[in-house]
Amino acid sequence: MGELSTPTPPLGIGDFRIPDGPLPTRLGISVLEATPERVVGTMPVEGNTQPFGLLHGGASAALAETLGSVGAMLHAAPDKVALGVDLNITHHRGVGSGDVTGVAIPVHLGGSAATYEITISDAQDRRVASARLTCVLRPAPAAPNGTAF
Repeated sequence: MGELSTPTPPLGIGDFRIPDGPLPTRLGISVLEATPERVVGTMPVEGNTQPFGLLHGGASAALAETLGSVGAMLHAAPDKVALGVDLNITHHRGVGSGDVTGVAIPVHLGGSAATYEITISDAQDRRVASARLTCVLRPAPAAPNGTAF
């Protein structure tokens, strides 16, 4: 695996911040744009391949879940948190180098659930994978100082 990338600073709206996690950092995922209506991020292929040198399907799934979860958290904030309950992904083509870009767009933004469709494309804008993520929205736990995240 290649070098670890610099973590993306936590994103948010106002004082609300989405917690950063070790998996997106390890995979080199960078979130470039984030609103409840659209989340865009990239991930390098290098360091995220299966034994045949192609982008690992699990890495694509992690990119999809990361981007959809960011959108769902921004939708739910600040009173609720988003927890992924269903992820499905179809891999359309292999990619062996460069970066892939994921774009998450909401299909449903409700009070108890949020569903995002995520497309992952290569540098030539060819679709590599299509995913759908559903998150359940639950009350945010109180932070140590008594406020919500």
